[in-house]
Amino acid sequence: MIRPVLTEIGIFLIPFAVYAVFLLASRSGVWARSSWPLHIIGKLAVAAFVLVIVSLLLLAQFSGAPPGSTYTPAHIENGKLIQGSEK
Repeated sequence: MIRPVLTEIGIFLIPFAVYAVFLLASRSGVWARSSWPLHIIGKLAVAAFVLVIVSLLLLAQFSGAPPGSTYTPAHIENGKLIQGSEK
């Protein structure tokens, strides 16, 4: 469960990292408060939220079992644990 959460946090941070790289390339002060005005942070946050929403939609669309498949939960047969499967 932690991997999807960290993935979404990483996707959220992409616009901020790209802006920081831009500041480094333009030789502006990355740590200078004047390089991070509130309107820029707002735009970066909106872009980050859009990226997260798109990634969640793509995850929902392209992951999981194919439509119409049947899930068989894990169960015990003859004392052995049989792994769940999708058919």
